[in-house]
Amino acid sequence: MARRLVNLTLDTLEDLPRACRRCVYWELGPVAAERACAAGDPELEKEAWVSQTLLEWGSCGKLVYVDGTPAGFVMFAPPAYVPRSMAFPTSPVSPDAVLLTTARVVGAFTGGGLGRMLVQGVARDLTKRGVKAIEAFGDAKYGDDPADDESAGCLAPADYFLSVGFKTVRPHPRYPRLRLELRTALSWKSDVEYALEKLLGSMSPEALLRPVRPATHSTV
Repeated sequence: MARRLVNLTLDTLEDLPRACRRCVYWELGPVAAERACAAGDPELEKEAWVSQTLLEWGSCGKLVYVDGTPAGFVMFAPPAYVPRSMAFPTSPVSPDAVLLTTARVVGAFTGGGLGRMLVQGVARDLTKRGVKAIEAFGDAKYGDDPADDESAGCLAPADYFLSVGFKTVRPHPRYPRLRLELRTALSWKSDVEYALEKLLGSMSPEALLRPVRPATHSTV
């Protein structure tokens, strides 16, 4: 299978899962996100956020394609670009870290190392930009009652973050803040890579990503 890792752009934004394409949970504060959804324009807000972040800071996401089909993605940004990051009881994110907000691998593609490929791609990117660490807000009760929490689909299980090398920097019974040093991420062993794949693959049902239209071939 041919794999290709690309940066998130306004063009590739359309290849995000449908639900994620319309989600502004991280990109806006709680009140602004509620207003955007009520007004029916969350996709426009998402596009505006990606555009602004790309222009002012640079790459804020990566997608992986398998044989031309979008198979997974990850998004990240400095906390200053993620208003929701200040809404957690374990805020703020450390000033030397970038916040990993969302990551998904389509169920049909799990087990093939795509999760590792995505996150190590982020680690390489951020290391070149002088970033020292990735932080994330984990959900210590992930999956207990998804219907009871709007953030259930936007947060990763805290236990899985811990299993792939993150360390708790601020404990909390529900939303601990965790940290992964980039030098650690770039030297993961195979058992940790498997755990990461399990993390990303467990967060999304199959067939969420938009299928790529078949290419048209012309004859000469």
